[in-house]
Amino acid sequence: MKPPSLPGDAETVVLAFPDLYGRLMGKRFAAEFFLEAVAEGGTHACDYLFAVDMEMNPVPGYAFANWEEGFGDVHLVPDLSTLRPAPWLERTALVLADVYDREGRPVELAPRWVLKRALEKAAAMGFKVEAASELEFYLFETPFAEAARAGYAGLEPAGHYLEDYHVFQGGRHEPLLAELRRALAGAGIPVESSKGEWGVGQHEVNLRHAEALASADRHLVFKEALKTLADRMGKSVTFMAKPFDGRAGSSGHVHLSLWREGKNAFSEDPAVFEGFLAGLLAYAPDFLVFYAPTVNSYKRYEDGSWAPTRLAWSVDNRTAGFRVVGKGPAFRIENRLPGADTNPYLAYAAMLFSGLKGIEEGLKPPPAFRGNVYEAEELPRVPYTLDVATRRFAESSLAREALSEAVHAHYVHFFETEWAAFRSAVTDWERRRYFERI
Repeated sequence: MKPPSLPGDAETVVLAFPDLYGRLMGKRFAAEFFLEAVAEGGTHACDYLFAVDMEMNPVPGYAFANWEEGFGDVHLVPDLSTLRPAPWLERTALVLADVYDREGRPVELAPRWVLKRALEKAAAMGFKVEAASELEFYLFETPFAEAARAGYAGLEPAGHYLEDYHVFQGGRHEPLLAELRRALAGAGIPVESSKGEWGVGQHEVNLRHAEALASADRHLVFKEALKTLADRMGKSVTFMAKPFDGRAGSSGHVHLSLWREGKNAFSEDPAVFEGFLAGLLAYAPDFLVFYAPTVNSYKRYEDGSWAPTRLAWSVDNRTAGFRVVGKGPAFRIENRLPGADTNPYLAYAAMLFSGLKGIEEGLKPPPAFRGNVYEAEELPRVPYTLDVATRRFAESSLAREALSEAVHAHYVHFFETEWAAFRSAVTDWERRRYFERI
């Protein structure tokens, strides 16, 4: 195989893959060694990376990786189609990897393989998939290290009033956001727009649509670039779904459409659109953990907050969980359930597994809802805790069928572990409420 050429003056190559949380994990290689050995031969990493919690503590109970088997290696194989400059880092290129076991088989629980499995199903049904992410985040003048020392309390927001669509207020943060747009363009990730959002110091960046795997890759690279640039400028950002009570949550809306023979199948074939939409509605509770993967995700689901609380679809209605927008080639479904903390590979896969099942079963959606979904008490509510959503996922025959028994069991344990960690924690709210007055 002819070795790839590295972009620009790269001296370092970051080889990374997404873990279960959607964090990039990997290694930095000297460019010469990457070209000589890693580009074709790949490299190794410890398999414990798929069996740890947020603090990187190994979690017991996983069949895939555990102390009994000694936490061996997985093999990281660069997907050279993802090789790109990383302008937010000095003289660095970035390439994403697929994960294999020691026998050369895909590690199917790895998020990138979960999405590939869903895309294979779509391809078998004759479809290609286009998708795009909208990501919201809060920006702070407080640096990351200082925020950590303060226990993430009393942070100084980058702004002092709600700046949704405000050009003047949003312009105050152009040193960071303009640099972000330039860096992403240099990495081959085109940005549609950035704007102030409905929170003090909150912003949104919209990435242009692409084939679904490439779009999910872009989503993660965008987050990495923004965090790095903010850190370099002495600021911090958070992609928590709900960083503060009483303020707007941060969404991670997903726009998706199916294509067949070069045409938008949603606009060309009503049966495809209706079946897919009906599947999204019917199986949203089964896969909600893939849209809302953390304990904090569920704090975002508040009435009147711009986040959905009931399962409905509507045409250009921001109170609905599924909003249908666009015409012709741009006709698509916007899934408003995911928050900014979602792992895009899992969220995209959940939409495909649900929607394609709806097509297979010939499901029909209810009529488009008109009015304020928040007031529609007859509609089913979104599960309000990770515990409830995890139990629904654990009991789902579709999730088990779509993912395989082993992968499904791994993710059930992952979400159960996250809930158990929260259940045993003592929160600031409890201390404020009970310390003196109980």
